[in-house]
Amino acid sequence: MTSDVYRPSPPAQVGGEATGDRWTLVFVRDLRHPPEKVWRALTEPGQLSAWAPYTAGRDLSETGDVTLTMIDDENPLDMAAEVVRAEPPTLLEHTFGTDLLRWELAATGGGTRLTLRHTVQDRDMLPKAAAGWHICLDVAEKLLDGRPIPPIRGAAAVDFGWSELNDRYARRLGVPDTGLPRHLEDGNGTA
Repeated sequence: MTSDVYRPSPPAQVGGEATGDRWTLVFVRDLRHPPEKVWRALTEPGQLSAWAPYTAGRDLSETGDVTLTMIDDENPLDMAAEVVRAEPPTLLEHTFGTDLLRWELAATGGGTRLTLRHTVQDRDMLPKAAAGWHICLDVAEKLLDGRPIPPIRGAAAVDFGWSELNDRYARRLGVPDTGLPRHLEDGNGTA
């Protein structure tokens, strides 16, 4: 069903930066929708659950503690998180397990340039994160277009081009392609 209506879009602009003893994926994507609409997709729990690998226990438009629930497989996992910065509709920064997500939104003549900075522990996670966010943001764009498709998360993403995207992003980032993340190889689907 979803495979009939979804094919990955062309790869996004990506980069990788050393951030102390961690690494930051810089993922840039242009969306056809204004920042206010994209902001709601990033912050409202009902919209997050339609495209992201997690949902939130509350709207993410305000700083403070929040529970993010990983929903990328059949066993949801609650994670304590914190919204560090929320400046509607241009900047959202929150923890994601041990990672940090920084969503920057800039208006571009009716659309939005979204820059996601995803800070991870290990450099080999950069292409994996890029491939995952690529598919999630494809689904988000369909939601924003008013043509939603079911979310594509976790191990199911492999059936929708995740491996090919991971390989392409690994080459672009100069990072070895180490395949599936360990939690998906193990089959337990938890982060």
